[in-house]
Amino acid sequence: MSNSRRNFVKKASLISVVSTLSPFPNFNILSSKKVDEEILGHGEFRYRIVRDWASLDTIKYPLLNCHEMVIDSKGRLIMIGDHPHNNVLIFDKSGKLLDYWGTSHPGGHGITLSKEGGEDFLFLTDSGWFMGKSGEMVAHNGRVSKTTPDGRTLFDIGHPQTIGVYNPGDIFRPTEVAVNPQNGDIYVADGYGMDYILQYNSEGEYLRHWGGHQNKDSNYNIFNAHGVALDFRDPNNPYVVCTSRTENAFKFFSLDGIYQKTLTLPNMYVCRPVFDGPNLYAGVCWSTPKNGKFDWKAHTGFVTVLEGDKVVSNPGGTAPDYVGGELQPSYQLEHKPFYHGHDVCLDEDKNLYICQWNANGSPPIKLQRV
Repeated sequence: MSNSRRNFVKKASLISVVSTLSPFPNFNILSSKKVDEEILGHGEFRYRIVRDWASLDTIKYPLLNCHEMVIDSKGRLIMIGDHPHNNVLIFDKSGKLLDYWGTSHPGGHGITLSKEGGEDFLFLTDSGWFMGKSGEMVAHNGRVSKTTPDGRTLFDIGHPQTIGVYNPGDIFRPTEVAVNPQNGDIYVADGYGMDYILQYNSEGEYLRHWGGHQNKDSNYNIFNAHGVALDFRDPNNPYVVCTSRTENAFKFFSLDGIYQKTLTLPNMYVCRPVFDGPNLYAGVCWSTPKNGKFDWKAHTGFVTVLEGDKVVSNPGGTAPDYVGGELQPSYQLEHKPFYHGHDVCLDEDKNLYICQWNANGSPPIKLQRV
């Protein structure tokens, strides 16, 4: 970071205005962008909040939960949500809505970009939880779909019971997909179902699965397999990285499911890992407050950034603290800069776009890097 940038960050931090947020409005249309003076984050990873980045009429294009977002080869930001009137919203980097489509994934939860032969494809994950006619959440079994960026479905990966992998009565509620860019293998995280990671080839044919809860080696147990991603930071030793959210951990496996290591992040209920260069970014959906009373409905989330296996910044949370080489618990800042970190998307300028669950129908928030 240049000296001018460091001086700017220092000055901005001194004049930061810390204000308690009121609940997000459910109507947000073409207003001027409101940029906070407060700087979030730590070290080299500091950000200014752009709260109403998305110029979106949420009456016409309603939102329930903004679950995940990816950026395609055209620089468009593609978001998946779970409102029954629209599943996918596509923005440009200024926050203008470019396109929207889909009602066939009412439990829209995961979105992953795959590049094949110079073309973009999407893998959409329906978690099986959707909003019913009376506004209540209804559970059914989920699905994974491979689509074109404009929403044309190419194939579905359905319930593993249909191929004899699950037993009758086993629940399949997938939350996330990762795709190997080298051979097209598909890894499905059944995070709201049986907590398995299921591996398929590029044609959607089953190869193997691992995880669940009853392994002789407890390292293979996964509790709330909420996210999955591929880690090619060391090209000679790639990993499948799985969220074990209830354990506040990421678990690392070989590409064929052999356990390698566990990275524990105390007090962080992390969502999917997002890799960029040497860094790992993740939304923290919840953190247990200092009073020790965990409440899954409470707004206690933030974002975490790692270099290698070390946390270096917690935008929206307290500074990472290591004692004797061990990471200590991190907490959401008291004034709640945002509510939950469900997913993190990065652009080429290293700005972050944060999708939130349970955030009063608010669009994604931009964190502008300083």
